[in-house]
Amino acid sequence: MASSGPEESLSVFAASSQPAGLRPQGPARSVLTALLAGVLLVLSACQGGGASDETSNAGTGVDLAPLSSLTPQDPFGIEGPSTAALSDRSVEPITEKAEPQLPVTVTSELTTGESEVTVDDTSRIVAFDISGSLSSTIWGLGMGDRLVGRDQAASFPGIDDVEVVTSGGHAINVESVLALRPTVVLTDGSIGPRDVVEQIADAGVPLVVIPRAASFEGAAQQARDVGAALGLADEGELLAERILSEIEEVSATIDDHLVPAEGERLRMAFLYLRGGSGVYYLFGPGSGADDLVQRLGGVDVGTDQGWREYTPLTDEAIVAADPDLLLVMTKGLESAGGVDGLLSSKPALALTTAGQKRRIVDMADTDVLSFGPRSAGVLDALARAVYAPGEDS
Repeated sequence: MASSGPEESLSVFAASSQPAGLRPQGPARSVLTALLAGVLLVLSACQGGGASDETSNAGTGVDLAPLSSLTPQDPFGIEGPSTAALSDRSVEPITEKAEPQLPVTVTSELTTGESEVTVDDTSRIVAFDISGSLSSTIWGLGMGDRLVGRDQAASFPGIDDVEVVTSGGHAINVESVLALRPTVVLTDGSIGPRDVVEQIADAGVPLVVIPRAASFEGAAQQARDVGAALGLADEGELLAERILSEIEEVSATIDDHLVPAEGERLRMAFLYLRGGSGVYYLFGPGSGADDLVQRLGGVDVGTDQGWREYTPLTDEAIVAADPDLLLVMTKGLESAGGVDGLLSSKPALALTTAGQKRRIVDMADTDVLSFGPRSAGVLDALARAVYAPGEDS
């Protein structure tokens, strides 16, 4: 599939940024959201590199001190950029030996509407999505040995030998999927084109499209949904409970130990950057960035300013918002020429408090908004970069 150009990408963004009363609802909105997600990753790929490149900074390879042992700093006094990196990329299964209870019938949302899908064999599973969270969830359910195909964003110990079925542009290759003789295929609509993906169902393979929710609660619900689709409802609930428990533990540590007990909280803005394509967007409510910032103990500028889910970056909007800190994807920041290139190309950013202090925190594209079994690890890594940069080095 040919990569989308900037004009096509911007038209999709503009459609998703319409006022709520004019935006598509129901299945139409789901299709639009999936299309937007595909555009984001296509643009990411156009800037060069696949998952291996994007996650090259995602593991420190060292045991870090507990978050609670870090020396609290005045977050408003910190200056300079920092990078958040997962210290542990592994996914721990909830059970050593999964025993699916089959057959199961679940609802799958296709472009033609909802469809009932029966799964009676999970011996050969293919899973793909924009961030690799489905593969990591399947691994977390103890079904890693049955995973025969994955997307290129899935990156954790043990998965290297699993066949990649997505192309360099993060599009699905149906022939690669069918060649693996899958007994069930799981996706969330974030990799497409959707009509091509649905050719898998036309070929007679059970295709389960699981709802995508960009939030920490969504990560837990995905565990339940994947568990239900694979005949592991109990394990899915256990994994969901573990995800939420770990997130709550990290969140509590951030609030109790790192966020100032009194006074203001950091105003954070999540920027999506693709300098080579001239794409600059502010992420708002519903994008996942709002949930991330809230859990980090900050004030989400997108919510505070009433931005839409995806809002084009304008000088007026960012100056009025005046964030204390910017969150960005690593590849996005590189595409804009790094911190210096970004601030010089977007002078309005340089006028904000974040720009003046160069407070920009980046994290690997496929990690920062992935929302899967490693959600607590992502939150932990970001908290270190935001509140105690350099302390672990």
